[in-house]
Amino acid sequence: MDDHLKGRMETLAIHTGHHRTHEGEHSEPLFLTSSYVFDDAEQAADRFAGRAEGNIYSRTGNPTVRIFEERLAVLEGGERALATASGMAAILSVCMALLKAGDHVVVSQSVFGPSIALFQMLARFGVSTSFVALDDVSAWESACTDRTRLLFLETPSNPLCVLGDLAALAAIAHRYGAKLVVDNTFCTPVLQRPLALGADLVVHSATKYIDGQGRALGGAVVGEERIVTGEIFPFVRTAGPVLSPFNAWIFLKGLETLSLRMKAHSETALAVAKWLTTQPLVDRVFYPYLASHPQYDLARAQQSAGGGVVSFTLKDADARRAFAFVNGCRLLSRTANLGDTKTTVTHPATTTHGRLTPEARRAGGVEDGLIRLSIGLEDRDDLIADIEGGLRAAAMTEGVR
Repeated sequence: MDDHLKGRMETLAIHTGHHRTHEGEHSEPLFLTSSYVFDDAEQAADRFAGRAEGNIYSRTGNPTVRIFEERLAVLEGGERALATASGMAAILSVCMALLKAGDHVVVSQSVFGPSIALFQMLARFGVSTSFVALDDVSAWESACTDRTRLLFLETPSNPLCVLGDLAALAAIAHRYGAKLVVDNTFCTPVLQRPLALGADLVVHSATKYIDGQGRALGGAVVGEERIVTGEIFPFVRTAGPVLSPFNAWIFLKGLETLSLRMKAHSETALAVAKWLTTQPLVDRVFYPYLASHPQYDLARAQQSAGGGVVSFTLKDADARRAFAFVNGCRLLSRTANLGDTKTTVTHPATTTHGRLTPEARRAGGVEDGLIRLSIGLEDRDDLIADIEGGLRAAAMTEGVR
């Protein structure tokens, strides 16, 4: 890392990790190469044996990817970041590297749908999982055993914006000799730094806010050098779920504007959330920085803003009424992705959480009348006008359960 570089997050997000080549480039270079040439056979032997540092093959390391890793590690306050091909690849890499048959993990029942499916798949390999309520600290404690190796959560949760108390959960994990792993995709290091609150590892879907414009897939794991390099990197190097150099370059450009964007997303999201609370057809609004949120004080303590995701339920709504709302929006993009400059709208019960059983969806609070918005960077009044159109369309549809 750049030991000489000092500054606040906005400065570090622009300058960290770029060591200019002999070409004197101003922007970070893009190394589109699968392999690297050695000066001689001795150098090749030393690098392959680990006696000398240097590039070997882009599955094991790439200069552009390395810049992204160094930059993200600094922003998260971690010693080392390891980039992966997607956010799910980051979670898989943590599990494959740190778990074995007979181990046990405790997972929030409010995580992203594919994350739930991944932990359920681990049962095939002898790893058992207990799913607990994210906001019930005592349930986490009760679920832990002497075989528990990981506690995994995302906070705020997707899509209901439930929070996990990171300091309390870190204390529980460490009492049982386990590691606390936090998905920080929704907040990014701009709004929340889980490592500073006791987490052992942070994972990201860089596809979301780190990119910020819906262009590329990627993920990352951040934490201590001995865990990330010593335990997780050997799996990633061997199995190959690595980030492409081109996508790393895109994410570097995303990091440069991340602070500005997260603040703008949060300001507009709060305005939209407050407006939604005044609408007759809206039953409940889920947003951490609403004073009515049951964990408002915790949100203010561990986040610097509320983030860009707002969810709400329609009154007396089944999927038909929810669909009418989604189809009634004209400006909002109907897509399950989030973290984009464009505001997106989705119906979680039939998209992001559609592969779960009805029981699992209910346990996670994902009702048929639930709508998730990922607020972009458009004018707030234009967004509210479009959402109002969706509500008018929903109001014309009978919502019979």
